[in-house]
Amino acid sequence: MDIHEQRVRFVVAATQRARPFSALCAEFEISRPTGYLWLKRYREQGVRGIAEQSRRPHRSPRRTGAALERLVVRVRQHHPDWGARKLHVVLARDGVQVPAHTIHHILLRHDLVLEEDRRTPAVQRFERAQPNELWQMDFKGPKGWPQEVGPLSVLDDHRRYLIALAANGSTRGEPVREQLEEAFQRCGVPEGMLLDHGTPWGSTQSASGQTQVSLWLMRQGIRLHWCGIRHPQTQGKVERFHGSLVRALLRRGAPKTETQAQAWLDAYRWEHNHVRPHEALGMRTPATVWRPSPRRYVPNPPRWEYPQGSWVLKVDCKGNVHIHGQKWRVGQALSGEWVQIQRTDERMLVFYCTSMVRELDPGTQRSTIVERWIPAAAPAAKV
Repeated sequence: MDIHEQRVRFVVAATQRARPFSALCAEFEISRPTGYLWLKRYREQGVRGIAEQSRRPHRSPRRTGAALERLVVRVRQHHPDWGARKLHVVLARDGVQVPAHTIHHILLRHDLVLEEDRRTPAVQRFERAQPNELWQMDFKGPKGWPQEVGPLSVLDDHRRYLIALAANGSTRGEPVREQLEEAFQRCGVPEGMLLDHGTPWGSTQSASGQTQVSLWLMRQGIRLHWCGIRHPQTQGKVERFHGSLVRALLRRGAPKTETQAQAWLDAYRWEHNHVRPHEALGMRTPATVWRPSPRRYVPNPPRWEYPQGSWVLKVDCKGNVHIHGQKWRVGQALSGEWVQIQRTDERMLVFYCTSMVRELDPGTQRSTIVERWIPAAAPAAKV
């Protein structure tokens, strides 16, 4: 289970007090102190409080001295294009022994590492256990491509099978939906999809952050996961694929016109899936180990069925729900849709299909967009 999903489910169950606290902690395989800590953070800060906390110490008594920091900064300014490992060698020649990682931290503190040179490692490296548990989707950048927007790529997280590779030429929602519909009919529907925050599946202009494309995916019973803002490492597999695609474009020659673009991509997708051996697969090809999803695509799914006995409300035409005479904002994109309300001790959580979209706090009268990397807190019935 995703660690964030585990925490949300735990605090919801703990606030409902349906089971003894010790039994609940045992079920989630955590200690009682950890359970009390999650519950305390949730009661103080809401869903945001149970996000992964920074492990940086409050005090650093062994931090590098100021004089040594000034020396490192001076050497860096003399060699502004050199990184920590090269500076480590230069300082060692003068008898100053400073580990390369310490030099790098000093450069970061003094804002001497350019944004393009930063390589923040992913906090968690993951791979789903089965094909079609998660698809990664993103647009490639325009480098080496004859269109303003690079190809749309959809890649299976577990087997690296390239589901789709399309020369849309734009990030408009309608062509993306058409490509996904074709992929769902051919490959079945995945359990989840990992996306960034860009168009057409994310919107900074929408109060809920949702778009018609993301809501359409949710109605298919697909659980949406969102990568960290400015952290493409979260989508490491599709980003790695894009790197291979750029090298192929530069070394083989890119298509010259837009009309040639899709044919070039079709040939490359076939080669990727059926010819190219992959080290992560033991030098096998994705097509030999991947299988279609058994979940079938439903073009016009019925209204989502929440678990029996759920508290369900309809969002009005202005994007609000009304609870005990009070109006709460959940987002214009959800107008006319039915959402599930789950009550905790002091707050209410709003779900659309399987995804949590808002947190309502009567104490502060605030309706907050939930950080979208947090999946649903409770399973919902299938359509």
